[in-house]
Amino acid sequence: MTTNRLQYLQKLLDASPNDSFLLFAIAKEHESAGDDIQSLSFYLRLKEADVAYTGTYYHLGRLYERREDFQNAILTYKQGIEICRKAGDRHAMSELQGALLNLEDPE
Repeated sequence: MTTNRLQYLQKLLDASPNDSFLLFAIAKEHESAGDDIQSLSFYLRLKEADVAYTGTYYHLGRLYERREDFQNAILTYKQGIEICRKAGDRHAMSELQGALLNLEDPE
């Protein structure tokens, strides 16, 4: 993560605090830097600000998996599948279903 990019994104977010794309981008920046705590914070903030932002669920679920919080990963994938179903986002729904299947039945 470049500090300049994160600072730039944060400045944009300050001007538009509930911008879904900016929240997602900042979460990804922190995730790329290995800062799971900050990444989790921004994913959860995004989920609260825009429950229908379908991209949140796969990345948040994977973060939970890396943190070995499998219960929250499963819950997140299931929530995301339902959100994607309602939105008609078959691609994201398929990714979430695959992630859920791999988690529930790793064989």
